[in-house]
Amino acid sequence: MKAYRTLGQRASAEFVEKKSRFIGHACPVETEEEALAFLESIRRDHRDATHNCYAYTVGQNMGIMRYSDDGEPGGTAGLPMMDVLKKRDVRNCCVVVTRYFGGVLLGAGGLVRAYTHGTAIALDAARVVVMEPSRHLLCEVAYPMWDRVQHWLKDQPVQVLSTEFTTAVTFTLAVRERDEAEVEAGLIRLTDSRVEILPEDVMWQAWDVNED
Repeated sequence: MKAYRTLGQRASAEFVEKKSRFIGHACPVETEEEALAFLESIRRDHRDATHNCYAYTVGQNMGIMRYSDDGEPGGTAGLPMMDVLKKRDVRNCCVVVTRYFGGVLLGAGGLVRAYTHGTAIALDAARVVVMEPSRHLLCEVAYPMWDRVQHWLKDQPVQVLSTEFTTAVTFTLAVRERDEAEVEAGLIRLTDSRVEILPEDVMWQAWDVNED
């Protein structure tokens, strides 16, 4: 299992260039069918738009790559959009840039810049994340230990997914597979072995790009 970049959520952002309104839409997808369904939903919502150009990649190795200028001059929309996906190294995602023509021609260079920008702001809005092989750890400590554990966790490469206060404090952590041994050893050391840790199956977990 190898880490890869994708999008954290569906989102959109827009701007105006020489009276033309551009709306960038981005969505994480797992299959080409999902990418096409997202594209169709944008087309329905913006059926009165002048263009709905798109680019998408499917597969952790970008095995499927598709793009379209949707009536714009050849090479001014779909390909520049795909170039942004490649440069950002984002997989399993679909981006659609909607244009409402404002009456002023942008020229080939202006169109390339506009569709590049529309793709970039859509990706920013959808938040690029890294999918990494990770494990959930179900942990339990006694109440007197919790403040110390909670403070320690703030500086660790983990995500605290849930916390429950019953007869003891039960909390669930997400930890990258590569960090698991170090985190478990740290918890055991911090609590003098007075912690119960139940590892669950390895799965894909989203992490912020700047998390390490």
